[in-house]
Amino acid sequence: MEFDSFCDLNVWRVCGKMRFWSILLLLVLLKSDVMVVDCGSDYLVGLGSYDITGPAADVNLMGYAKTEQVASGIHFRLRARAFIVAASKGNRVVFVNIDACMASQVVTTKVIERLRVRYGDLYTENNVAISGTHTHAGPGGYLQYFLYIITSYGFVRQSFDVIVDGIEKSIVQAHENLRPGSIFVDEGELLDAGVNRSPSAYLNNPALERSKYKYNVDKEMTLLKFVDEEWGPVGSFNWFATHPTSMGRRNSLISGDNKGAASRFMEDWFEKKDSGRMDSDVLEDDGTPQRISNIIPGLRDNHHELLEVAASFQSPPGRPATKTSSVTKRVRGAPRNADKPRFVAAFCQSNSGDVSPNVLGAFCLDTGLPCDFNHSTCGGRNELCYGQGPGYPDEFESTRIIGERQFRKAADLFNAADEEIKGEVDFRHAYIDFSKLEVTISDQGADKVVKTCPAAMGFAFAAGTTDGPGSFDFKQGDDKGSPFWKLVRNLVLTLSRKQIDCQHPKPILLDTGEMNIPYDWAPSILPIQILRVGQFIILSIPGEISTMAGRRLRDAVKTVLSSHKDFENVHIVISALSNAYSQYATTYEEYHVQRYEGASTLYGPHTLNAYIQEFKKLAKALVSGQPVESGPQPPNLLDKQVCLLPPVVVDGTPFGVNFGDVFSDIPQNSTFKSGEVVTVSFWSACPRNDLMTEGTFALVEFLQGKDTWVPAYDDDDFCLRFKWSRRFQLSPMSKATMEWRIPQGVTPGVYRISHFGAAKGLFGSINHFTGSSSAFVVVA
Repeated sequence: MEFDSFCDLNVWRVCGKMRFWSILLLLVLLKSDVMVVDCGSDYLVGLGSYDITGPAADVNLMGYAKTEQVASGIHFRLRARAFIVAASKGNRVVFVNIDACMASQVVTTKVIERLRVRYGDLYTENNVAISGTHTHAGPGGYLQYFLYIITSYGFVRQSFDVIVDGIEKSIVQAHENLRPGSIFVDEGELLDAGVNRSPSAYLNNPALERSKYKYNVDKEMTLLKFVDEEWGPVGSFNWFATHPTSMGRRNSLISGDNKGAASRFMEDWFEKKDSGRMDSDVLEDDGTPQRISNIIPGLRDNHHELLEVAASFQSPPGRPATKTSSVTKRVRGAPRNADKPRFVAAFCQSNSGDVSPNVLGAFCLDTGLPCDFNHSTCGGRNELCYGQGPGYPDEFESTRIIGERQFRKAADLFNAADEEIKGEVDFRHAYIDFSKLEVTISDQGADKVVKTCPAAMGFAFAAGTTDGPGSFDFKQGDDKGSPFWKLVRNLVLTLSRKQIDCQHPKPILLDTGEMNIPYDWAPSILPIQILRVGQFIILSIPGEISTMAGRRLRDAVKTVLSSHKDFENVHIVISALSNAYSQYATTYEEYHVQRYEGASTLYGPHTLNAYIQEFKKLAKALVSGQPVESGPQPPNLLDKQVCLLPPVVVDGTPFGVNFGDVFSDIPQNSTFKSGEVVTVSFWSACPRNDLMTEGTFALVEFLQGKDTWVPAYDDDDFCLRFKWSRRFQLSPMSKATMEWRIPQGVTPGVYRISHFGAAKGLFGSINHFTGSSSAFVVVA
């Protein structure tokens, strides 16, 4: 049953559980034409979360644009996290944060199509926002424009489907969880989770403007806390600007990077806190909330006895399993309280276009000296200039530290949030053709009309950034371009004088807006959107925006909104990488420096002014209550997609070996302690055969009693890594390796590690299997 308004749902729920006498009283009131429903809540609030991890093998990881960076396992899983807020007058908004590199126009289109089938016009492109965290360690191939799927060898339907499914199901969960609730907001500074990776471009902004800000990146985190009227806190979403590029371009494990890690830490922290098993609001020493301590009473502390017990559990042969086996075994399965959904914590992206999590700075690998300030080069070349994270050279440790810093700040804001959100729920959305938009700007006090350009990328785009350097002789800060690469460019497409002048001073390397073979390389029509929940405003941007550009956009919208008394104490956040993707937007001054961000600002030097102009129109319509024109529809290129990624043909094992058999076991009579690594390998099959969505490929189990194995950690835990590899390229034989880094505070006892997989037979059948290691002992 669907509820069309806040009051409908309140009438059905009648403000909670009512006893028999309350129902009789209600009937009397109804008979006398009196109906009173007052729960003290202005909103219905619902949250949801679903797995979007995708193919953990063979598929290019999206972000660094390196064809050789191909998935071969899982660091921890990716999720779509959603909230819905509905007001008493019927308006509602949906916001979905996805652990993915960016939102995709074709994904958004498909999700809206599915929601329309389920709910009619309740959820549309106007009031649904989908935003990517910008992790560079998620499977690619799910965008529709050709440029963004080259390194993934075309469109990857499996990547696309799992993201669409996960977004839809997270929204469905949120919809079904809608209940009366309250929302609170808080803000605070986080100083050590981001630095400016293009400071020379930032310094080109006017000195007077820069003097208004203490830092050259935004340090503010803004958090929403969602509180159910009956259940209490059910989730939080926050916005903070830093790139999820703690995991570098050589990583091959699927990972939510630092923002995904922060979400995992906070959700586990709250579950432990909510269960009463945590005396303080902190993580364990290694940054990982320990979930299973104290759930298994009466453990034996006799080491010799434990070794004897472990010795009785030798690795069995691999055996058949069901499709749902890994789902039923996963650690974060059904919520502890069947009536209360699991806590949802989302760490959303903001104006992070020039913000790096590699806070130690950028240094040359060969000399150890700082990179060239203007060009981020070492000896004139970019390949050796790398940003260093706080755990350098361990990128997993850098990911943990930056994730933990965001988590800790979010936990502080969550505990302190006391400003309640009050007011209307509203939204505005429009499609804009950014390839030829007329923009009115102020030029020395007089208005002047300029135009945006068809999309194009400059030479410095190919130089990459200090988070992931490019190749060849490209460098950042190049406003000329090399003769050799111009010759190569002209073999692909001859530039028009109009486009050269429009994009000036960007030297064009790829004229993507005018390239359409086999289909469009880059978008022209983009969605922009404003969501309002009381005094909280979300600006949905279809790309990445630099620090100062984001500040200008927020200030411009705030100026419009502040003209109305309902927006006097407004909180405005930028939600980057939302609903579609169009690379970068920098300030006019930053664009002229032509570092990576300026070279990736597609629509010319006036791109930011175009955003500001069009968002101000949406803001004025929001204040006045007037509708806006929807604008031209973007193309749906789903039917034109091509895929060159070979399918899985067949999986195999050596003669006499079962899928799931141990390849390399844990030595007998082994004992481990916190901080050590336990490793085991199994004969396996390609993870693309079954993504194990809402399940797990890897599982650490704890022995309870004589023969009951209790799930303790799975491949959604930061401490357990699932790695997959073929014996050699194109081989049908493969192995899966599990690495468990034993966390601090682990419960002593007997453990084993298990693997779940699915093998493809010669005629296409999918056969699920499982295997387990020999048992071992963990001591405190």
